[in-house]
Amino acid sequence: MQTIVVANHKGGTGKTATTHNLGVVLAREYGLRVLLVDTDPQASLTGSCGVQDEMSPRDSSGRSRFLKQIFSLAEVLGGAKPGHVTMKDVLVDLGDNLWICPSDAALASTAVGLAARLQREYVLKKALATIAPEYDVCVVDCPPDQGLLTVNALSAAQAVIVPAQPTAQDLRGLLLFIETVKSIQQEINPDLAFLGILLTFFDARLKHHKEEVEQMEKAGLPILPVAIGRSVRVAEAAGACQAVFTYAPQHPEAQHYLALAKLVVERLALPGKTPSEPPAETENSLAVDEPTTQLTN
Repeated sequence: MQTIVVANHKGGTGKTATTHNLGVVLAREYGLRVLLVDTDPQASLTGSCGVQDEMSPRDSSGRSRFLKQIFSLAEVLGGAKPGHVTMKDVLVDLGDNLWICPSDAALASTAVGLAARLQREYVLKKALATIAPEYDVCVVDCPPDQGLLTVNALSAAQAVIVPAQPTAQDLRGLLLFIETVKSIQQEINPDLAFLGILLTFFDARLKHHKEEVEQMEKAGLPILPVAIGRSVRVAEAAGACQAVFTYAPQHPEAQHYLALAKLVVERLALPGKTPSEPPAETENSLAVDEPTTQLTN
């Protein structure tokens, strides 16, 4: 099993949507057995997949449209002491070759407790190792910080994708996060590859977006040759507990996620069938072709 982390310590960059849609495309189009892991106590990915806590109320219409969870990643990782539940016991089968390890608010306490553990950076890696033979790829959604949950995800991964908006504020935060990735590569996980920066909420018509992309290129940052645009359909899909790829499969952003999945499969040499239709060329395809990167100072 290869593990891909989607991370950036800045919030609002599209990490959850990217994790969800990438996982769905890899499962449905490539026939891979995909495990999604939600390491964010906000549990946005969990909710987007239609999973909620057993004790949560039904929606306002009274319909039971949610799959139920009893335990989450919090009970697997534990805190100051090891967790009391196995990874296998918390997984929720979403169908179509897709599973999720859900999160909930209890994971915030887990993050605090991990600080007291020996080898605290490797707790998630050890938990994933117990179910690795059953899956082809794992895609991890991270919280918007550089805490121990994010460090655990990066320590367990073979590759990282960093979603970022093309704005000056995001560029400053992006540079700081890249330094964190470098530290992980040097001190904890030398096998971690930096797949690249995924531009999100990107509009090629906006001058300031194009200027920020130019600044990133001048700085030598590895920008992926596909970008995700701003669209209400992505938000609508999450509200409907779907990926935009299944909610509106012909929408341009669904095609962009298809192109992203194709790139990930090629660069990581993932197994899987060939999709029935190749991704269409869109205006958010960038003229950039960076290889998988090991960051250097």
